[in-house]
Amino acid sequence: MTEHILNIKDLTIGYQKGKSQTIIQSHINLSLDKGKLVALIGKNGIGKSTFLKTITQVIEPISGTVTLNGKNLKQYSVVDLAQELSLVLTETLPPSNLTIYEIVALGRQPYTNWIGTLSEEDQTKITEAIELTGISDYCNKRYYEVSDGQLQKAMIARALAQDTSIIVLDEPTTHLDLVHKITLLKLLQKLTHETGKTILYSTHDLDLAIQLADEMIVFTENDIFHNQPCNLINEGVFDKIFQNEDIMFDATIGKFKVK
Repeated sequence: MTEHILNIKDLTIGYQKGKSQTIIQSHINLSLDKGKLVALIGKNGIGKSTFLKTITQVIEPISGTVTLNGKNLKQYSVVDLAQELSLVLTETLPPSNLTIYEIVALGRQPYTNWIGTLSEEDQTKITEAIELTGISDYCNKRYYEVSDGQLQKAMIARALAQDTSIIVLDEPTTHLDLVHKITLLKLLQKLTHETGKTILYSTHDLDLAIQLADEMIVFTENDIFHNQPCNLINEGVFDKIFQNEDIMFDATIGKFKVK
C-alpha cells in the first residue's frame, strides 16, 4: 500500500502585504509518497521557490492545507516540524570556521539538549549521514576549503542527520558543472531508495530530472502536473513549459532542443 508523506489540498500560494494579495499559483492538489525522488520544474517566476517555502512553513499559505504524516503543518511546533522535515536552501553560509563535520552535526539541533550536547545516538546519525553521502575524506576541512559540490553534499548530509521523513531542496545543483550535477542527483536518487526518505527538489536541469527523478511536478501558467517522467512525456506536458518558438521538446529522445 502506498504511504503518503505529504498531502497538499487546494493550496493557494503567494504573498500578502496588508490587505494586498499577490497570488502566484492556486488550487494545488498533490500527494508525495514515501521513498520517492521528486523533481519540481517550471520556468523562472512560475512559483517553485514560493511553493517550497510554503510547504515547509517558511511563509504562510494564502489558503488551503498542507498535511505532513497525517498532521496539519500549522499544528507542528518549530522543534517538532524540524524532526519531520528538513530544508536545504541555496544560501551562502555566514562567515565562520565550521568544519564539514560540524555543519553535518547541526542537523541534530532539533534533538539536542539546551546546551547542545551530542548524545551517542546523535553521533551515530551524524556518522551514518557522512557515510551515506561519501564525504568522510574531507569532513575535517573547513567548509570554505571544499568545492561547491562537496559543500552541497555536506548540506544534504546535514539534512540526513536531521533524520526527517522528507527532505526539501531548492535548486541544489545551482553553480555546479555537469559532472557534479549528475553526481549529486545520482546521490539523491540513491538516498531515496536506500533510506526510504522522500526527497523533493526544484531544478532548472530538466533533461537530468527526466532521466533521474521517480516523479516530476511541472508548474505551467495554467496548470500543475504530477506524474512519472515517461507519462508526462506521453501526455505532451513538457511542450507547455516554454512558450517560445525557438525551443521544443523532442519526445523521441526525451530532451529539449533548439529548433
